[in-house]
Amino acid sequence: MYQVSLKNDISFYCEANDTILVGAQKQNLNLSYSCQTGRCQSCKAKVLSGTSIAKVDEIGLSEEDKKKGYILTCVRTPTSDVVLDLDDLSDYKLESIKTLPSKINKITKISADVIELELRTPPQSTFNYLPGQYVNFIKDDYKRSYSVANYNKSSNLVFFIKKYPGGVFSNYLFNEAKINDLLRIEGPIGTFFLRNTDKKNIIFLATGTGIAPVKAILEQMNDDNTGLMTKKIFLFFGGRFSEDLFWKPQFSNINVNFIPVLSKNTEDWDGSTGYVQDILLSKSINLSDSVVYACGSENMINDSNKMLIQNGLSEDSFYSDAFVSTK
Repeated sequence: MYQVSLKNDISFYCEANDTILVGAQKQNLNLSYSCQTGRCQSCKAKVLSGTSIAKVDEIGLSEEDKKKGYILTCVRTPTSDVVLDLDDLSDYKLESIKTLPSKINKITKISADVIELELRTPPQSTFNYLPGQYVNFIKDDYKRSYSVANYNKSSNLVFFIKKYPGGVFSNYLFNEAKINDLLRIEGPIGTFFLRNTDKKNIIFLATGTGIAPVKAILEQMNDDNTGLMTKKIFLFFGGRFSEDLFWKPQFSNINVNFIPVLSKNTEDWDGSTGYVQDILLSKSINLSDSVVYACGSENMINDSNKMLIQNGLSEDSFYSDAFVSTK
């Protein structure tokens, strides 16, 4: 058993076979995380002293990150006492993960390969979460993760579900699911939520159904815009074709600079073309006075993190949730 110390003078002990993330969770401490498979960068931390081994390949880290001493706490097991340049999330109220039943309330097709799914939870139950977090759907022997797409003002939960060829769960939701079908949900999970609004610019990057948690966070900001009136809020929403941009912000209490982006150039499109991170860089926004929340594909997350930091964004001002596709 080894001691893991954080920079805010909090420490915990990690058992021999536990990852640093799991060790913290066993001590009721919350560290940033998302995929829990070493594929994104949400749990990235710099090692100040000590050693550890990776249980699986840290795909989310670049070679440059590794040379600088960064690790991913979701797959790293300590082999000595470790000191990390990392804070815990004790300033935020994170709900305990629980499992409860839900029923399908509504299914709406909003594009060729995306549906909006609305679930209702039992009226006597409470399911609180921070906008931006996700849940696991559980049915039979399958479990899949989906981000909540609405701010929790009711007992109904909204999700954007993309259809994947051969995807067992998406096939069920697109072709077999019926109103009042029972789905168990497990959550809330993840640490992608609004937690840094000190900078002048609050920037959101989203691709595909990665708009779901961003939508929930923006709804939260619209509901409580305290301290946001002097901020500039940007949303770069990317897709391959125009029908992939199935949502746009319409808020009364916050002003969102909305930049839709297509990666495919089509004759009927007169907006921005390329990748969301490239379009962001083209806008001459002062990244040193910005915080970025990015959600979508692994490639977008990893490229954005590298490019934006190289162009002035502070390393601690990039928050992400990578969508990892599974069947």
